[in-house]
Amino acid sequence: MRICVFCGSQSGGSDVYRQETAELGRLLVQQGHSLVYGGGRVGLMGVIADAVLEAGGEVTGVIPEQLATEELLHTGVTAMHRVGSMHERKAQMEQLSDAFIALPGGYGTLEELLEIITWAQLGIHRKNIGLLNMSGYFDGLIQLIEHAIDEKFIRPQHRELLVAAETPAELLSRLVTHELPQTRKWFRADET
Repeated sequence: MRICVFCGSQSGGSDVYRQETAELGRLLVQQGHSLVYGGGRVGLMGVIADAVLEAGGEVTGVIPEQLATEELLHTGVTAMHRVGSMHERKAQMEQLSDAFIALPGGYGTLEELLEIITWAQLGIHRKNIGLLNMSGYFDGLIQLIEHAIDEKFIRPQHRELLVAAETPAELLSRLVTHELPQTRKWFRADET
């Protein structure tokens, strides 16, 4: 599979983030997957790309022109797609990928993750989405999703649009076997 990884342009405050990200990269290659990602050489983006490349895997980057600077652009990847905007980047990444994984990151990572979940909910794609919840990074988001389900803003079956695991090996195992729930593109106002 071509797996898209959303992750931070920072490395975070703990070595665990770098270590687990590198482990995910190695496992992707060992299991025959390739990487699609945001095209950067900094932060966890650089860690995942370098780990896949060092293990002999293929890496496809997708980066907006405004971010394709000498400081940010990874020049050693297998293929690099330059696009005009962040919107084009997300659309291109979705088209190139068979599944998605979110690693720790900031606003951009969260935005990419939530948009790709929304696209699955709306039936725009039927691709698995995973959270690598290393060190409990996504505990708060998982709790927020549960709260939204309890408050009837998210349908209970849509909980299954996302799989989460604490280790790269567990997440990849769950991601390749997970079956998405059936969704409909449009809902009637009286449906609960």
